[in-house]
Amino acid sequence: MIITRENVDALNATLQVKITAADYSDKVKNALEKYRKTAKIPGFRPGNVPMGMIQKQYGKTVLAEELNKLANDGVYNFITENKIEILGNPIPKSDAEVKGDFNAPSDFEFTFEIGLSPTIDMSKAMNGKFDYTTIKVDSKLIDQQVEDLRRRYGKLSSVETAEDKDMILGVFNELEADGSKKENGISNSTTISLEFLKEKSASKLLLGKKIGDSFELDPTSVSKDAKDKSTLLGISEEAVAELNSKFEFTVTDIKRMEMAEMNAELFGKLFQEGEVNSEEDLRNRVKTDMEQMFSKDADKLLTRNVFNTIMEKTNVDFPSAFLKRWIRMTNEKPVTEDEIEQDFEAYLQSLKWQMIQTKIFKENDIQLSQIEVIEHTKELLRGNYAQYGIPAPDDKELIETAARLLQNKEQANGIYDQLAEQKLTDFFKANVTLNNKSVSYDEFVALAGK
Repeated sequence: MIITRENVDALNATLQVKITAADYSDKVKNALEKYRKTAKIPGFRPGNVPMGMIQKQYGKTVLAEELNKLANDGVYNFITENKIEILGNPIPKSDAEVKGDFNAPSDFEFTFEIGLSPTIDMSKAMNGKFDYTTIKVDSKLIDQQVEDLRRRYGKLSSVETAEDKDMILGVFNELEADGSKKENGISNSTTISLEFLKEKSASKLLLGKKIGDSFELDPTSVSKDAKDKSTLLGISEEAVAELNSKFEFTVTDIKRMEMAEMNAELFGKLFQEGEVNSEEDLRNRVKTDMEQMFSKDADKLLTRNVFNTIMEKTNVDFPSAFLKRWIRMTNEKPVTEDEIEQDFEAYLQSLKWQMIQTKIFKENDIQLSQIEVIEHTKELLRGNYAQYGIPAPDDKELIETAARLLQNKEQANGIYDQLAEQKLTDFFKANVTLNNKSVSYDEFVALAGK
């Protein structure tokens, strides 16, 4: 077998595969012998069918199969041995016919197309300066977090008059045009949290209300969206869209969260024994935990900014025509040219980033070892236990749980992606010039939302 590469341009090449009779004759003969042993032909016992009859019935099919195997294996071996970096897989050249005669087999020639991986130069993008933005954990943030913890572990009690962080329980009743209750109209019990209302007019209306008060209230003013409104009224979203009635709201109860006392009981619910013993300890622990949490947010923001810069400033040319043909030929379901065109730009962007990430990992010998994956999964599990204030089990049980999680393909892929992103972030932090900045929480949220 002789394989010859011919470059079409910097991104496309063809591989001509010449196969002689010596390459395939023994393989075809052996394959036909197997057919002969199992072939069921009237008048002959298995294994006694004349080879001429087997040749006549199966010869061309077997020859085509063996030639296809030889050509494909030869092409992939050639690509591997010559370290040719390609995109997709080789495909038969659409305008080149197979050379050779199946009626009088001798030499055959096949032509394949390959799309070549483009060179990638990230030097311009990586030479820039990037902000590494962290959040200032000030006393205001610590106060808010401590209050949230005390509220989370507090107790609900009924009160007479509504204040700004209370939950108001009540009933919406649909009204007639004259303000009377509509017979067989919408009537639904619900809860409104004053703390999370966005409409100031609704908050103002509800503040100071007492149990037993009834008043007109527009459900839209206390709903986030149509779905939320449908839940408040106990009807479908379709029904909400057609609704133009007015509603009366009657307060049936008002609940207030009494914050947990700052004492050993609260500390025991939040942390393991002995870790926090005073308000000062709690505030210091909250500060440390928030700094760790926000450092991950800072890493994500940096990674996003570096990613965007690399994608914007790194020009990559692709063998687009080849890739479109390859997609069309290898797609499980038939796909039209218009369908390919519709998603092609997004596909190229995804491919571009995949190639950039592969280049970074390969050139810097960044690997994901099984030990690292297990350790990362164990840390995720510890975090889950800590979130609910539950002590993590011993190391043996954590390893067993991690191993079970990694047997699930979807979960395993997610964990590998997380670890790969962390490795990428570590690479960026070590290889780009950082401009360290510290901002308030609100400023960081604004930056992250851009």
